[in-house]
Amino acid sequence: MNAPKPLAVCVFCSSSGTIDRRHVDLAAEAGAELARRGHSLVSGGAQVSCMGAVARAAREGGARTVGVIPEGLVAVEISDEDNDELIVTPDMRARKGEMDRRSDAFLILPGGIGTLEELFEVWTARVLAMHEKPVVILDPTGVYDPLRELMRGLTEQHFARPKIWDAIGWTSSVPEAFDLLERSQPRIEFSPGDYAEAEL
Repeated sequence: MNAPKPLAVCVFCSSSGTIDRRHVDLAAEAGAELARRGHSLVSGGAQVSCMGAVARAAREGGARTVGVIPEGLVAVEISDEDNDELIVTPDMRARKGEMDRRSDAFLILPGGIGTLEELFEVWTARVLAMHEKPVVILDPTGVYDPLRELMRGLTEQHFARPKIWDAIGWTSSVPEAFDLLERSQPRIEFSPGDYAEAEL
């Protein structure tokens, strides 16, 4: 059996310094697994909290790390100068664009509104068939359970199409998260009819 090809995995996660330590430990575990499987990391370019933990663990395992940080957050998030490549962008939009461009897959860990913004952007683009990159949420502690219920409700009320669930993986296990990232993804077919008003 052939080994999966190396991926540049973009990890979206928290920069908060006040979250429970288990979330930081999860980020470190994800970084170590990424390195063990021979992948490289694209992350937010900061030393703090989960962003710092995932990058340090990845490097300790021998992985290449690329950090992307906006100029306005270099001092706030404390840029991680140990990255193999550190890119400073003019703003948040440029940061996300650069991270997207450099990535083959997206792993989302528990995080706040910035992480949610990043999640929804790549998830929406996947639903609209604008990319075929894997998108996986890793949430062993149920932080995103309310989000999952919200999206189910939106689907039931026809604000979202059922195909949104084809565009994302959801798991509580680090090994399974990487299995999903390495797996061939279902093709999402987009048609204007998907967005026509439903007949009542």
